[in-house]
Amino acid sequence: MKRIPLRKIVIALFVIVVAIQFVRIDKTNPDADISKDFITITNPPENIRNMLKTACYDCHSYQTDYPWYTNISPVSWWIKNHINVGRKNLNFSTWADYDEKRSRHKLEECYEEVEEGEMPLPSYLWAHGDAKLSKEQREKLVAWFKQQGGF
Repeated sequence: MKRIPLRKIVIALFVIVVAIQFVRIDKTNPDADISKDFITITNPPENIRNMLKTACYDCHSYQTDYPWYTNISPVSWWIKNHINVGRKNLNFSTWADYDEKRSRHKLEECYEEVEEGEMPLPSYLWAHGDAKLSKEQREKLVAWFKQQGGF
């Protein structure tokens, strides 16, 4: 079996890394009707509003703020996938489109995920330290979600 020189492998990898930089993600946020937004509808206190915006809205709304590193492939693909999955599972920008049963279920999921430390995702927190919720913040957010759902 013929052995490939390390230099050729390094050059090939470099070419691949450069080439994938031309495969960009779509960073366009869809148009959203603000009257359907969760924060508009529920009108939370400012501290809750800030927690929602900082810890939830990048992945669970049409108000995503794409950081600089979303210009680097394949990291950008991974992040875009997180956003797509997040919006599919819960989209605060389309909250008014959820019927009462579904919105109540989503509120239940919200408090459970936050209470268990599942949200925000640990991988999201690596680059978004400001989204890390303290124990006290988690408790306040969980209590507020429970109050909204009547739990």
